[in-house]
Amino acid sequence: MTGVVQNLESVFSEIARTRMVDVPILNPALRVEAVGFRVWEGLWAGVLVTPWTINLVLLPGQDTRLDALALDEKKEWQFPSGKYEFMGLNEPAIGTCHICSLISPVTEFVTHEEALAVAQEIIIGLFAAQHDELASRIDEARLKGEAISQQNMSRRDFLRMPFLGG
Repeated sequence: MTGVVQNLESVFSEIARTRMVDVPILNPALRVEAVGFRVWEGLWAGVLVTPWTINLVLLPGQDTRLDALALDEKKEWQFPSGKYEFMGLNEPAIGTCHICSLISPVTEFVTHEEALAVAQEIIIGLFAAQHDELASRIDEARLKGEAISQQNMSRRDFLRMPFLGG
């Protein structure tokens, strides 16, 4: 794991031990862990699991900077699976990064391993092409005004729904 990603884990672990310690939405079964980080378009992209949220995270790459975003500013990033809206995070110990909240709170997870499995599915879905059979069914249901939740899908499909626009 790169130093940038290790630093992300370290900083968020410290936040969990200090600023977030008494927040009621914390899931004590979870800990901070960076999952699936890889270089994408010169940036580090991956998922950060914490006791309070699961986020997509973009970190600066070796030669690629991220623009700081104001508190009310958002930026869309286009991944193979679709567009995602990110907010800026300017934590002094990390520097500028962009985050996209996926699951918050994370109180439904019983174990840390369950949260990691979801994070790994998210990474797979993030870098998968959007138009597969499930995406086609979801698009068709939307056009007909049908509820997406009534589509037959596997657990894997369900976990990938945020990346399919569901």
